[in-house]
Amino acid sequence: MIRGLYTSAAGMIAQQRRQETLSNNLNNVDTPGYKSDQTKLRTFPEQLINRLGGDMTASTEVGDLATGVYMDEAVPDFSQGTVTETGKATDVALITSALPVNPQTGAQEGALLFNVRTPAGDARYTRNGHFTLSPTGYLTDDVGDQVVNTAGQPIQLPSDQFQVAADGTITSGGANYGQIGVSYAANTNQLVKEGSSLFRLDGGGALPAANGNGQVSFNVKQGFVEGSNVQADQTVTDMMESYRSFEANQKVLQIIDGSLDKAVNQVGRIS
Repeated sequence: MIRGLYTSAAGMIAQQRRQETLSNNLNNVDTPGYKSDQTKLRTFPEQLINRLGGDMTASTEVGDLATGVYMDEAVPDFSQGTVTETGKATDVALITSALPVNPQTGAQEGALLFNVRTPAGDARYTRNGHFTLSPTGYLTDDVGDQVVNTAGQPIQLPSDQFQVAADGTITSGGANYGQIGVSYAANTNQLVKEGSSLFRLDGGGALPAANGNGQVSFNVKQGFVEGSNVQADQTVTDMMESYRSFEANQKVLQIIDGSLDKAVNQVGRIS
């Protein structure tokens, strides 16, 4: 019975954390380039229960007993978000055309991301193409990180009157200002969210360039921006499901608590 308290409590904690993740997804439904987190619930290691015989030497196998669940991780979903036309020259959308295919599942693997650099000089990656020009003419993301070219250098432009080709090459007044850096993450599990639609590579280092990589293909569309890939209706449904699961675990906890109360205060009372 005591074990049931821990099992129910573990279920409540797991659903609470899942609810927090879903709420964060819903809050970012209008955030450009935001990638929704998909929660993964797993069970604790199961135990094999045996019933001892009267002589304490022989036992009969009762079966396996699960000891509750926990939220193992929240994995970003890198599927393409809705691309919307804005008409702004500084807005660019990264549209994935082709990625390597897993021969076993037949699904495309990995993700493509823009390269940006933090004020500290660290490499970061984003799908948020809602760029802007700084007062000094550098192309930056909406939090001030500099967008870098294929050589890892910031892109400085004379004005917002520039053109971006499908391969990311920027030209203005006939001059070439480099190619927007795009990286390919073969294993998206190595990407860690940092907020503001930014990702970093777990353990440091840098991702390989996607520009010129024959295994991937993409298009850069100027005057467009990729929106969040959060499906609001499905997220609300998942939140309701999580809430009902939380309530069910809570009810089981109350029932066990009531049974313990009777066992201690009524059955075990010495008159």
